[in-house]
Amino acid sequence: MGDSFVGELGVIGMRGCEDFVNEVDSYLKDWRRHDSDATFLIESSCPRFGSGEGKGMIKESVRGKDLFIICDMFNHGVTYNMYGQTVPMSPDDHYQDLKRIIGSVEGKAHRISVIMPMLYEGRQHKRSGRESLDCALALQELVNMGVSNLITFDAHDARVQNAIPLHGFDNIRTSYQMIKSMLRTFPDLVVDPERMIVISPDEGAMARCIYYSTMLGIDLGMFYKRRNYSIIVNGKNPIEAHEYLGRDVKDMDVIIVDDMISSGESVLDVAQQLKEKGAHRIFIFATFGLFTAGLDTIDKAYADGLFTKIFTTNLIYRIPELSTRDWYVEVNLCKYVAYIIDTLNHDQTISGLLDQSKRIKKLLAEHKQKQARQKK
Repeated sequence: MGDSFVGELGVIGMRGCEDFVNEVDSYLKDWRRHDSDATFLIESSCPRFGSGEGKGMIKESVRGKDLFIICDMFNHGVTYNMYGQTVPMSPDDHYQDLKRIIGSVEGKAHRISVIMPMLYEGRQHKRSGRESLDCALALQELVNMGVSNLITFDAHDARVQNAIPLHGFDNIRTSYQMIKSMLRTFPDLVVDPERMIVISPDEGAMARCIYYSTMLGIDLGMFYKRRNYSIIVNGKNPIEAHEYLGRDVKDMDVIIVDDMISSGESVLDVAQQLKEKGAHRIFIFATFGLFTAGLDTIDKAYADGLFTKIFTTNLIYRIPELSTRDWYVEVNLCKYVAYIIDTLNHDQTISGLLDQSKRIKKLLAEHKQKQARQKK
């Protein structure tokens, strides 16, 4: 890359992102400051009063800097004290702290970009009846505070960017990293339409699964959720059944692709039906692993042979127990995020980073060549 920058680089990691941001910083230092240990990280904090109120603080000048703020709206592993009680931080708490840090910049930065891997309120992206449009409101609030670009990954519905049509919104796929991790973990996998199929767990994930199907050159099937629209439970119409549409999956390896695992109930139901239809190995790709109901249900499903592996990224908080599970594979995106920051700070296009098709094709060609050599 050239030496011209849009502004001196500064990276702020919000609370709960320390490990991720430190690794991103190490890549940036390696690429740019070979003879220096100086960091690109800018120290900040969001202390709380005993009442739960807070404030944002930046510990050094950011005047004229090209700021990248990395935040995890879903890290419930960090806490604060309120009225003598220890309270886990909710997405709302993290969002307020993000605004506090942006407010602390006081408009002095050259440019502010927010890297929010899992979009705050991303599932509340459309209105059904008298409902708030939380994600759209948040996006408008951020750009009104001075944010120029928002970078997110595998958004639940990227059309929410229509709320800020005059500002930057980049929705980045994790497909290449997921496929690469799967092929490294299972070098015996045969990527062939007669041996492997992609399955969408619902109609909302179809666009994402079509991309995987096209890139891998294999068929696509889907489930649709039959809901009971006469009642509402926990804010939504409960799912009565998952119905399958697609070809026979008997003896085939299956990739189930979704943007997130929340409780895991839906994806496990899909996996069970696929097993009943004779599927061989089942691999679950979920960019974000929330596991809101804990791991016991997932553990039992794995013990019962319903799936082979779950792949999620390190873009958001992972509960510590995950690393001890045989069924879990973590996909590291730190280097990819560092590439994005480095490219944008040079004011260059990230189109090449966003378009993963060539890298996926190259990865598959190398995988097939390696398998051919092993057969000789």
